Amino acid sequence: MLLAGDIGGTKTNLAVFSSKDELRKPLYAKKFPSAQYTTLAALVTDFLSEVDLPIDRAVFGVAGPVLEGKAKITNLPWVMEENQLQSALKIPTIRLINDLAATAQSIPALEPADLHTLNAGEPMKNGTMSVVAPGTGLGEAFLVWDGSKYAIYPSEGGHADFAPTNAFEVGLLVYMLERLPHVSYEHVCSGIGLPNIYAYIKESGMFVEPEWLSEKLANAADRTPVIADGAMAAEPAPICMAALKSFAAILGAEAGNMAIKVLSTGGVYLGGGIPPRILPFLESDDFMRAFRNKGRFSNMLGNVPVHVILRPDAGLIGAAAYGFNML
Repeated sequence: MLLAGDIGGTKTNLAVFSSKDELRKPLYAKKFPSAQYTTLAALVTDFLSEVDLPIDRAVFGVAGPVLEGKAKITNLPWVMEENQLQSALKIPTIRLINDLAATAQSIPALEPADLHTLNAGEPMKNGTMSVVAPGTGLGEAFLVWDGSKYAIYPSEGGHADFAPTNAFEVGLLVYMLERLPHVSYEHVCSGIGLPNIYAYIKESGMFVEPEWLSEKLANAADRTPVIADGAMAAEPAPICMAALKSFAAILGAEAGNMAIKVLSTGGVYLGGGIPPRILPFLESDDFMRAFRNKGRFSNMLGNVPVHVILRPDAGLIGAAAYGFNML
């Protein structure tokens, strides 16, 4: 029995699998609010108390770098170590892998119905593929064909410097630098980042915030879904639409950056919880225009397939696939 986990800054998904042929059908699965627990061990202990199955190995995809079996969640005060988890949970073998490496591991197992295509492109056989995933933070990873299978490489590229591509984004960067010593793509292209874009638009006076929206934002523990819902409503708030429009363009630019950095001729996959929720904005011209806007490489990027991963459990599937394939 394999325990797999997708450990994020907002939520944690856990599931038990019995076979690599049944990655879409876990024996038991449950979602937990990450911030309500002080450690991963405490969260997993709660899960195991509900599962009467002999777990002999576990793989956890964690939102942060994994170095020598140790990891710290980027947006949570959790520090994890494989040996300590094995002792605390009484599981003989435990591996920590980067959460985007787990999502990347799922891509070869995904089916057409699991994806929404933004650009069909012309994929090259066994071409390098990359994943850009805005969720609570911004994760990135890539897959390289080694002659027999895809090797997975994690990245912390989401923390690279934010590079504006137009006057609006220059103003956004200046606004952010007045508040932070370092501005990364994660600060403007994630669940953390969308409220920053919104705040800049509001404080610059480009749009007026309606009273009903002010009340919702004031009472919200998490402003990101309020802003997204305001843009996607039947009668959308213009200020929210402007924020999502900018978000889509910045995500397109960074997805294009990833594509040229690793030559993603096999495709770029958008993971995380945000892209499936904002598909109309990603289908607009803003996203693909920013994706292709790379000077002499614009034509090449037009041939790169771009897909949105629709399965919310892709990271969980990938962690389980890693467990069965590598352990």
